[in-house]
Amino acid sequence: MEEPEAGNVDPRVQRTRRDVVDAATSLFKSEGWAAVTHAEVARRAGYSKATVYTHWPTRLDLVRASVGQICGTAEHPRPTGDLRADLVRELLDFADDLSQGHLTRVLGGVLERAGNDPAVGEMRQQLWAEGTRSMEAILRSHLPAESVEPCLALLTGGVFVRVALQACPATEEFVEDLVERALAASGP
Repeated sequence: MEEPEAGNVDPRVQRTRRDVVDAATSLFKSEGWAAVTHAEVARRAGYSKATVYTHWPTRLDLVRASVGQICGTAEHPRPTGDLRADLVRELLDFADDLSQGHLTRVLGGVLERAGNDPAVGEMRQQLWAEGTRSMEAILRSHLPAESVEPCLALLTGGVFVRVALQACPATEEFVEDLVERALAASGP
């Protein structure tokens, strides 16, 4: 079914879509994939389950809309041009999102299901692309092209492991050391 242009959509339908996606996103971030059900999203958004099913026939549709909202509203620190300082700020922001738990729940739900469903694999790619967009641009402006992807993986992987798997804080000292090591390996 083709969506009408935004200007041609009834404002009540726009409000319903906004409210439902806001509720689904909040639920996904606070409680994880399993909590995103039509019944719970409808209850939180203040609409009937029939209304939710009309616009989002499957749970995957609700989660996909949530991932779209998460990616569409992601904020990154503004680059200053100082490679090390910009990377440290980006990584500390990433660590903060992980330590608050909402990003870990979102990533966990998507990673758990990505191997079984190509649509979920696309969401995984969307989260990666949006989550690393700013840091990739910083690296591209300072490093040789062949060093960008490995350095990006080292930096994000280091913070992810530290916070999500080791359950340790990614302190500024830790992140600065990680940046120095990754840049030394990349040879800027």
